[in-house]
Amino acid sequence: MELLPLVGRILFAAIFVLAGPGHFTSERISHASDLGVPLASILVPLSGVIAFVGGLSVILGYKAKFGALLLILFLVPVTFMMHQFWGISDPLQAQIQKVMFIKNISLLGGAILIAYFGSGPYSAE
Repeated sequence: MELLPLVGRILFAAIFVLAGPGHFTSERISHASDLGVPLASILVPLSGVIAFVGGLSVILGYKAKFGALLLILFLVPVTFMMHQFWGISDPLQAQIQKVMFIKNISLLGGAILIAYFGSGPYSAE
């Protein structure tokens, strides 16, 4: 049972560590720009750094509360700017974006819990 927080941290934060580097691609920046993200060429790579650093912090359990706050800082604007399912007319695309929105809300809940409780055992803190 003592390993569960470590496994949970790894499973929770892996998405941020794996997705972070993709925020430096022209495709991701262009997509965000098309969705109306201001200064996408700056904010998208910056969001990738925030996601990567926050995710790595949580996985390692090093300053995990701060790392979780970074993930919250990442998730709130990304969720509401990139997954606006309510404004999409194509039902399939709207459903996909709704699922992505709800997934991010769930991840936000996990980040809030880590920000409050910390990393638990087997952490670098």
